[in-house]
Amino acid sequence: MRRYAFLALLGGMVLSNTGCLLNIWSPEPERRAHELIVVSENLRVVQDEWERIWLIDQPSHLTVSRVHGGLQ
Repeated sequence: MRRYAFLALLGGMVLSNTGCLLNIWSPEPERRAHELIVVSENLRVVQDEWERIWLIDQPSHLTVSRVHGGLQ
């Protein structure tokens, strides 16, 4: 019984790593292209949001010319 449970668990892990049973992309070429464009645009926005959260998109204060925008 223990061997069958182990084989079932191992089989489940192997099957889950071989790919999705339901395809998320449409079989129609035009619709699939639109879906891929939307996904790539979402990934670009995620990268911009990550830079905003970690304040990477802010200007450096170590430059010679100050670009802070405050009163001088």
